[in-house]
Order: sequence, then C-alpha cells, then structure tokens
Amino acid sequence: MSAIQELKHPYPSDSKIYYIYHIPGKKVGVTSNPRMRVEKQQGYKQGEYEIIEKSTDIDYVSDKEIEYQKMFGYKVDRQKYKDLKLKHMKVNITEQTTTFPVPKAKLKGNLMDNMGYKWETSFGEIEINKESAIWIEKNCKTSMFNPERCFIYNKAYAEAFSNPQLSIDYNENYFELIRDWAEERGIFQSGDSKTQYTKLMEEAGELAQGILKNKPTEVKDAIGDMVVVLTNLAKLNDMNIEDCIIHAYNEIKNRKGKMKNGTFVKEI
Repeated sequence: MSAIQELKHPYPSDSKIYYIYHIPGKKVGVTSNPRMRVEKQQGYKQGEYEIIEKSTDIDYVSDKEIEYQKMFGYKVDRQKYKDLKLKHMKVNITEQTTTFPVPKAKLKGNLMDNMGYKWETSFGEIEINKESAIWIEKNCKTSMFNPERCFIYNKAYAEAFSNPQLSIDYNENYFELIRDWAEERGIFQSGDSKTQYTKLMEEAGELAQGILKNKPTEVKDAIGDMVVVLTNLAKLNDMNIEDCIIHAYNEIKNRKGKMKNGTFVKEI
C-alpha cells in the first residue's frame, strides 16, 4: 500500500480515477479527490491515511470498497459508491424541490464528487460548484418519506444565488477555496512570482480606474481580484496569505501616529 504522494498516474488525463482510501482504525472509503475528501473535509494529513487501490472502473471500486470494509471490520455502507453518484442516479426534480438519492449524511462528499453537474428547475438552472455545494449541504432536509434521501427547495436556491451576497458563507475559508481553484488550473505548477506580480499590477491599474471613475462595482471587483492574486503569490513563495495578514496586523496593531493629508503617518 502506498502513500498518496508516491502514486504514479498511469491513466489517460481524461479518465476519471476513483481511489479506495483507508484511514487506519476508522474507515475505508472511495473518492475521486482524496485531497478534498480526506484531507479538506475529514481533516486527515498525508501519512495519516493510505490509498489501497485506484481504478477508472466505478463498478470495480464500489465492490472492492465493500470487501475492504468487511476485511478491516468496519461498518459496511448500505449503498455502494456507484449508487451514491448523482450522475449514475439522477436527481428527482419537481416544480418545488430537488431530491438527492442519498441521505443527508452522505450528501457533502457526493456533491464534491460531482462538481459541474447541472440540471434545470422551474426556477432556473442549478449547478454543483464549491459555493453552491456549501449552500445545498447546509439547506437540505431529510425526506419525510425516505430517510435515505434529502432535498432542497428550488425557489430558495434560486433566491440565494440571484443575489451573490446571499450565497456568501462568512464561516467558509475562501483563501483555501482560492488555492484549490488555482491548483486545479495549474497556476502553482506552471506560474511563478513574476507572472503573478505582473497580474497584480494589472489589477491595481483596474482599481485605480474604478476609483477615478467613482464606480464602486469596478472597485469591488478589482480589490477581490487583487486578493486572489496575492493569495496565489503567497503560495508560490511557500507561505499562506493568512500568515502574511497576521504578520502585518501584529506590526500595526500598537502603532501610533496621526492623519496627515488623508494618510496615516506613524510615529517614529
């Protein structure tokens, strides 16, 4: 059995790979994204879990997961992994609700494995992405007819996402979501500090234009884009932006000075 960081990638890049993972003394499970499912969601670090097998055959890993659960003496899942996949078991859509073919306790991981999946409702389109998955998981309700299913109200979803402010979760670590986004797009693998600094200057120019034109929306967009670039720039230099912010705050928290010509000037 190999640690995840030691695994090679023998499959074509367009093949979806399913991993059977083992958390010793805890559980055996299946996921298509061990970093997100095991590390981000469940809080285990590399070295605290292992990848037992991997395959592009969902039927194979679904059967093997059950075998390993029995072998290690863990609780055996009622449904096989393949039957929990939204793309294999279509959501049930009515005028008022969307029902998921999984219990509420299984929904979060299921959503993470089905990023990009879309369907139409009478109130508009629903797409599973990182932000909508947070909302769906927090607002789903267990079906009174079948405890193995859960549902959301389509209208409530539409109202939440028709106004982006309503979909913001201030308990969510958006810096972590930014880093995940950048990693998925190869920014950390192929980018460097110079390219990100150039991007930062471009965004700073857009911020200046927004301020000079007195356009709050452009100012907001530019500030947000600069935060994204700074988050990536920090990561490319082997640090997290959160640590940079804490360091800066500790530098200024006891600083004394006064305002002069619209600028705070510190005491020397």
